[in-house]
Amino acid sequence: MLNWEELGKACTGCKKCNLGNTRTNIVIGRGNIEAPMMMIGEGPGEQEDMKGLPFVGPAGKLLDLLLDALMIKNEDYYIANIVKCRPPGNRAPFDEEAEKCLPFLRNQVALIKPKIIVCLGATAMKYIIDKNAKITQIRGQWIERKGYWIMPTFHPAALLRDESKKIPMWEDFKKVAEKLEEIKMENHF
Repeated sequence: MLNWEELGKACTGCKKCNLGNTRTNIVIGRGNIEAPMMMIGEGPGEQEDMKGLPFVGPAGKLLDLLLDALMIKNEDYYIANIVKCRPPGNRAPFDEEAEKCLPFLRNQVALIKPKIIVCLGATAMKYIIDKNAKITQIRGQWIERKGYWIMPTFHPAALLRDESKKIPMWEDFKKVAEKLEEIKMENHF
């Protein structure tokens, strides 16, 4: 397992797939590296690629509003993506791209040791929970695996395209906020 400095260098120098050739910046993650919760999205978009931080574009702003409304504080979470480089045209990462990048994400999870993992969208759900699962069928349900409480939900970008997903995602994050409070009480975060 790499420490944070080694992980940053490995990600920055990575050319394991073609995404490393087209990125502006590597997007490793942001947030509290000792947080009880980790949120995982698909991959950086245009704003994220320009700034080198995940979830800073329109979907990120929507996610921030949701977290603020539920009083989930910045120190409560760390946020990352399945891939660290922007796929061209904001497409979903190809399997071979995700597979090359997943060891970096697993290293992040091992360093942070979150109690809760929130899969933001179908791509994150696919690589973390089950390649054959359907986000519309399992979103909002807790999955306990390897000591983690995992919650699949919609990606905030999906809400920008389809407002009917707002209430289900709100309900999912209410469950996340409740579980987060439970964990903080139990573990004295």
